[in-house]
Amino acid sequence: MSINKIQNYRFVCTLTFGDIYGQIIVWLITVTVSLASALALMGARRPVYALATVGLVVVLSIPFLLFAFVTTLLNHIELTAIEPGTKTEPIPGNVSQQQPVQATS
Repeated sequence: MSINKIQNYRFVCTLTFGDIYGQIIVWLITVTVSLASALALMGARRPVYALATVGLVVVLSIPFLLFAFVTTLLNHIELTAIEPGTKTEPIPGNVSQQQPVQATS
């Protein structure tokens, strides 16, 4: 098949909640630990350190969380070339099970 004959592409995102579930759990643990350390620092003479600790942990962890989400999303995007005249129809159920269907004329 020549590259000139390819005119259509099938774009499918196979990302599910289970793919990012672990990332969300790790980030929630990170935020919980930072809040626990902030509560421990609240008893200190300067509670500003407690707020700075929470802010620093959250601000430093958000870029890593976004990087993990974006790379996971990009890893689950499929771009497949299909021949002209091929019609794709979504199959009920799992999105990742879409198959090209040959059009009849």
